[in-house]
Order: sequence, then C-alpha cells, then structure tokens
Amino acid sequence: MGKEPAPPEFLIVGHILSPWGIRGEVKVEVVTDFPERFAPHKVVYLNTRQLEIESCRPHKQHLVVKLAAIDSVEEAEKLRGQDLTIPRTELYPLPEGKYYAFQLIGLNVVTTEGKKVGKVIDIMTTPGNDVYIVKGKKGEILIPAIEDVVKSIDLKKGRIVIEAIEGLL
Repeated sequence: MGKEPAPPEFLIVGHILSPWGIRGEVKVEVVTDFPERFAPHKVVYLNTRQLEIESCRPHKQHLVVKLAAIDSVEEAEKLRGQDLTIPRTELYPLPEGKYYAFQLIGLNVVTTEGKKVGKVIDIMTTPGNDVYIVKGKKGEILIPAIEDVVKSIDLKKGRIVIEAIEGLL
C-alpha cells in the first residue's frame, strides 16, 4: 500500500509510525487537537477505507491503537507511514475567532492600508503563538498570529488583514 495524500474532503488526524506488538496494534502520532477521536468505537479512515478503533492507550507522546480488521504484525507493518483521516464533515466546531490550519492556508494577506503582502503557505506553532508563513513578491515573511498584528480573518473573502507594525515587513 503506497502512501496517498488525504483526499481534499478528508483531514489527517493521525500518522501511523510503526507496528506495536504482535496483535496488529500500531503506534500513532496524533496530529489533531482532539485526541478523543481515537476512543474505542470511533471511526477513522485509511485511504478512504473505514476502520473502527477497537482500543487505544497512551504511550509516551504517542498512542497505541488497535484498528478493527488489523490483527497481525504483518498487517500492521503494511500501514507504516500511512495517515489516519476523518471526513471534513465530522470536524468539531471551534469557538468564534478560532480556525483550523487548513482554513487559513491559501488566504491572501493584506495590510490595513490595502497593500498586498502575499498568501499564507504554512503555519508554524511556537510556544507563545502561531506564526503565519506568508509567501509574497519579496519571498517568505513571518507574521505572528497576535492581536496587535492580525486585525481580522475573513474566510468568505479569503483574506487576513494585518497591521504592519514596524520591522514586520
């Protein structure tokens, strides 16, 4: 099974690192803010194949997950490097003013004066705040996602308005 990118209607919630034990369990790196998605009887997808979670337990900074229909170390080995996904329709709603990273990637960034800065190409998480990586005519610019800088985010208009504080641009 080759690794395929998640279809656009699916979001990655975990990444299978390796088999764990001999009963078909796998070690999973969690890439969601909602690890409860891995609770028993929840459903995840592997290359659009629906799989129920039989059990899940923490192990260091990862989870050890037993997926239904994966019952041997050989079957688990075939899953190494694969992503576990969920349909976008199953996203948990976020509080107002909070966004999923995928919603911000690709948004145009403009200053309060209307000057185009570029497009968000990635988001870097730091201990203090997220940082939007914006690609524009002058290359990549790092925009801290803080109130003093980010004035508004409008998903419908596809843009983020920033206050270009001194030294930012």
